[in-house]
Amino acid sequence: QVQLVESGGGVVQTGGSLRLSCAASGSIFRLEPMGWYRQAPGDQRELVAAFGSEGSINYADSVKGRFTLSRDMSENSLDLLMNNLKPEDTATYFCHVRTTTYLGEKLSDFWGQGTQVTVSA
Repeated sequence: QVQLVESGGGVVQTGGSLRLSCAASGSIFRLEPMGWYRQAPGDQRELVAAFGSEGSINYADSVKGRFTLSRDMSENSLDLLMNNLKPEDTATYFCHVRTTTYLGEKLSDFWGQGTQVTVSA
């Protein structure tokens, strides 16, 4: 069974930095760390940053230039470095991982339990 362990959330002041990490394990299929999403109270879950085709990275406009997404496929891990944090970045952040066949065919999507990021003014 796929398990995702997220870490790195917390409380930070405006302008501060945090690094979120996600480690995936437990699949007999290939694990592909995909990206991070976030959800604030009363809002829908939204994309923060995610890998697209050919290794490209898609960032939400609101985080471009401030957040950096990276992954280590050998470790099945995903990191999100968040700099210059703003109060509007306050949300629960969710890691997204996909399982695929070794030919790259998508199988299933998995989500972490969420880690809270709070940015104080």
